[in-house]
Amino acid sequence: MGEVEAVLRPGAAVEVEVPASSANLGPGFDSVGCALGVWDRCRVTVTPEPGLVVTVEGEGAGAVPLDESHLVLRAMRAAWAEVGVDVPGGLRLECHNAVPHGRGMGSSATAIVTGIVAALGLASTAQGDPGVVDLDAASALAARLEGHPDNASASVYGGVTLSWTDPTGAASTVRLPVHADLEPVVFAPPSQLSTARARSVLPQQVRLADAAANSARAALLAYAVGAAPQHLLEATRDWLHQEARRGSYPESMALVDRLRAAGHAAAISGAGPSVLVLTPRPRVDAVRAHAPSGWRVLAPGIPEHGAVLRVLATG
Repeated sequence: MGEVEAVLRPGAAVEVEVPASSANLGPGFDSVGCALGVWDRCRVTVTPEPGLVVTVEGEGAGAVPLDESHLVLRAMRAAWAEVGVDVPGGLRLECHNAVPHGRGMGSSATAIVTGIVAALGLASTAQGDPGVVDLDAASALAARLEGHPDNASASVYGGVTLSWTDPTGAASTVRLPVHADLEPVVFAPPSQLSTARARSVLPQQVRLADAAANSARAALLAYAVGAAPQHLLEATRDWLHQEARRGSYPESMALVDRLRAAGHAAAISGAGPSVLVLTPRPRVDAVRAHAPSGWRVLAPGIPEHGAVLRVLATG
């Protein structure tokens, strides 16, 4: 992002909606993401009165911080630093969250993308191009802040995304074709699992044979999602991360095992503990029938677009 001269005027306001996401989809570790039709919404207003006001309704209410450490605000500050915009003295954030926290549905990436798009949207009101946001730049910054691009890219662009990093760590993303009959089903347990804890048990090295097998399935996954959903059961087989984390979410892995034994393309959603199934639409009810007691079952669809910005006022 290049630096611009912009002063945010009191009264400027934007609203941002960002979808949840599922990462990995089995073998696509840290590279493949799928947007899910569960949306967080946040309205950000530059206020004439100094100070910060953060309100949160829905998921995370009463648990997430309401001060300068709020993740949406931290992402906004990072985006403004990228484009050379001073943080305004007064801000109000009104967050309405639907994405479950700590369930492997990309809630952190959703918050980061929300903050970046909101910040760039507000900057656009001061640049004479209200509502014009560079989504590629937003996705790249979100990947840096998140530490991996899979969730963030799906939340920015929607659909199913494939991301990679260059030797400097900079991320790039392409959207994959999605078969018209493909439907995600998500089983979300009552328990939570932090991404940091889930990553802490991953091995530092894997066998060459496992890496080769995983590479083949990741390539098949990119093909099956768009053109051949009949291959999704094989395409979602993973050799890198799920078995290593079985002890962190044994109930989730037991559900994956049952679903796959019944012929459904099941995988851990992101870092878990939710379980994702990619299935043809006529089989959704058969997949739902495997829900354990007390788990939420969602069939949210795959949105064709990602983050949405609405300019409410330019100040």
